[in-house]
Formats: sequence, structure tokens, C-alpha cells
Amino acid sequence: MGTTAPTYPEQIAAPFRLELTEAGFEQLLTPEDVENALNKKDGKISLVVLNSVCGCAARAARPGVLLSLFNEVVPDNLYTVFAGMEKAAVNHFRENFLLGVTPTSPNIAILKDGELVEILQRHQIEGKSAGQIADELVGLYNKECNKKNSEEEIAGMRSRFIDRYKVDPLGV
Repeated sequence: MGTTAPTYPEQIAAPFRLELTEAGFEQLLTPEDVENALNKKDGKISLVVLNSVCGCAARAARPGVLLSLFNEVVPDNLYTVFAGMEKAAVNHFRENFLLGVTPTSPNIAILKDGELVEILQRHQIEGKSAGQIADELVGLYNKECNKKNSEEEIAGMRSRFIDRYKVDPLGV
């Protein structure tokens, strides 16, 4: 198989990809995708979820990220790269945008102008609920972000969230 082959069959990763892509996250599949998406000097905030098949990604990280997007202000760009699948893209992301950060997955990074602003690593995700993850991210969004969610965007996210998780994220 070698070190560049995916660690998991695509059938295992596909539902975990879909959980983010159906919410508007763009997949970064190659080093070029990573570079083109993140190495911009446009003042915009990018949220990058280093996705994973592990339990803490499924139980807290992905749902927490999705819950955080109901905030009034949100990142300008939403990206995801998948650990164990697109290994060259993940390596490029880690080597060029997470310099000095111990490699973990999942992780949730906020970048601006190609520079890391904040990161939640696996050890900061494990043992937390989706709501706790969302609260941490919302605090970061309120500090760093300017893009406002529209009522239409929130309604669409709410509908998708209810369909997927069978619970109303807004509690109404």
C-alpha cells in the first residue's frame, strides 16, 4: 500500500466527509488545493477541520463545528481535509500551516492570511461535548470573524442538522 495510499476504504470515510460537505465545507484533496485555499492574503478567516474517522471526531468535533456555525458571525471560508485519506494534502497542511504544532487528528484550525490564529487539537476535543466545542469556537468567531450569517443560511443549516441528528440545534 505504501505511505500515500488511503488508510481507510472510501466507503468508511464517505459519510464523515458528507457530514461537513453538505454543510458547505470545501474539501481540500491535494496540496495544491490546500495552498490555493489557505495561502491568501485577503484578510478573511478560514476554518479548517482536519477530519478523522475516530470517535471524538464523530461524537464531538464534527457536530460541534456544525453547531458553532449557527453563531451570528462565522468564518468566511469553510474547509476540510481528511486525515488518513488525502495524505499529501494533510501533510502539506501540517507542514505549511501548522508549523510547530504536534500532528493530531481531528483538529479544528482558524487561519487568517495563511497564518494560524487558533487551533483545537485532539487533546482539547476528547472528552468534551459537541456543545462545549461549539462554545469554544463561537468565542473565537466573536473575536476574529466579521461575516454575518443570513437568515436563509441559518434556516438551511438548521434543516440539515435536524435531518442528520434528529434534534433541533436551536431548541425551538
